[in-house]
Amino acid sequence: MWVVAGAALALWKPETATWFQPHWIPFFLGIIMLSMGLTLTWQDFRRVLEFPRPVMMGVGLQFGLMPLLGFFIARAFALPLDFMIGLILVACSPGGTASNVVVFIARLNVALSVTLTTCSTLLAVIMTPVLTTWLVEALARDLTGAAIQVDTLGLLLDTFQVVILPVTAGVLINHFFHRQVERITPYTPLLAVLSIVFIVDYILAAKRTELLESGGTLLSAVVTLHALGFVMGYVLARWIGGDEINARTVSVEVGMQNSGLATELARSNFAAFGLATVPGALSALTHCILGSLAAGLSRLVPQAPGEEPQTRKQRA
Repeated sequence: MWVVAGAALALWKPETATWFQPHWIPFFLGIIMLSMGLTLTWQDFRRVLEFPRPVMMGVGLQFGLMPLLGFFIARAFALPLDFMIGLILVACSPGGTASNVVVFIARLNVALSVTLTTCSTLLAVIMTPVLTTWLVEALARDLTGAAIQVDTLGLLLDTFQVVILPVTAGVLINHFFHRQVERITPYTPLLAVLSIVFIVDYILAAKRTELLESGGTLLSAVVTLHALGFVMGYVLARWIGGDEINARTVSVEVGMQNSGLATELARSNFAAFGLATVPGALSALTHCILGSLAAGLSRLVPQAPGEEPQTRKQRA
């Protein structure tokens, strides 16, 4: 609701969002990742050993399925190169922290979701820059016949700074000052939500004219990317052998991306392509809506034969 309301206001009255400065994005993204780190303990990292198969399945789909979907959807919708780059960045980003909230609301496997988000976030330091470089350069060759030199090292360093450092700081603070952290964690989700709202609203307001002119096609592409992520994530997870609850959890994790990270990487590494930040902003709006719908659907549809969703107890 916050994201949708903020986006509508930014498009209607851009001046309500243009006070935000673009160089503040890394700081606010750091707040989001720090908030995630404050909820993690070392036990969350050890859970990889408890859920080896679904974790490998989820991470494989995150960095295998989504980047390929991003590439082919960008081509299928014949987007401008700026939008293609932004869509690729969204597809190559790790799972977003909002997925953990959606999994909790959907009454799925929260522990697995947190583990998947943590693993994909850590792996993103390498996977996101490498996959982005490969796919963007391939797109440029196909479309223009000319090469685009992507600064892979710059992408890697930026990902490390805005993801790994604040997450690690959050985990360490939680470990050594757990009692004090417990007092502030009820408020950190609101700070994270407001941070992504500020980032999304600024991008939409700043690029309002271009978005209204050609945003319909881009919005369709972004919705298709996330919708296919949810659907194919579930279908493939079930096909590989995951049980119903874990398959639904993987579906949410694959369908929801760290759109804030994609936006910052586009801003700081693709300055020559000024509209590359827009797909990340639309992605944040889209996956929040689709994630909410997925959570509601999951609660309505029984997760086991004969099961009543209204009376089922939370499984951890």
